[in-house]
Formats: sequence, C-alpha cells, structure tokens
Amino acid sequence: MAKVSARSRQIGDQMHRELAELLQFHLKDPRLGMVTITAVEVNSELEYATVYVTALAAADKRSEMLSVLNGAAGFLRKELARRIRLRVVPQLKFVYDQSLEHGNYISALIADAVARENPDAGEEE
Repeated sequence: MAKVSARSRQIGDQMHRELAELLQFHLKDPRLGMVTITAVEVNSELEYATVYVTALAAADKRSEMLSVLNGAAGFLRKELARRIRLRVVPQLKFVYDQSLEHGNYISALIADAVARENPDAGEEE
C-alpha cells in the first residue's frame, strides 16, 4: 500500500470541504438526494482523487446517484480549480462508501452473539 503524503492529505481535506459546499449549493439535481462526502483520497502524484460518498437513498438508487456525480465530475473539477490553487486539479472519481453499512452489520453480529451467549443480560437493567 502506498504511503499517503501530508500534502496529499491536506489537498484531500481541502477538496472535501469545497466539494461538500459545491454539492450543497451549486449542484441542483433531484436524483442526488441527500449526498454526504465521507472522505477524499488523493494519490501521491495529485492526479486522481477518489471521493467516497454516502446517501440516504435506497440501494437501487445508488448507481443512478453515482452516475450523476461522475457525470458532473468535469463541472466539479472546474469549480475546484477556481477555488483551490493547484497546478493541476486531480480528476474525480465518485465511489459509494459502504463502511457505515458494514459497521452496522458488524455491530448487529456482535449484539446477536452477546445475546446468544448471555440470554438474560437484557433483564438485569
């Protein structure tokens, strides 16, 4: 795994803030719904940025949401170029972040295992 430089991390953080504002105030597409940017990872050469997003949308709407975001990547990149002073603004790729769902799944598994191990634990409270 490649080591992420401090500069890449700083640029990713700045892009995260700017993209959140752009999505909230400047990208008006009803197919997006409530989109949240969870992270932005910029490669060490500052050429590509992977933008992780999550939304309060059904699973069948995610692919449509990602296609809208990836379709708007050129507009968003142009707006980032106006806001962030870089020689080259990284190309954007939007990916759905499944870490929240995975965390909920793991928590449910742990709660189920604890409940099976100690069935009367809930009665003590």
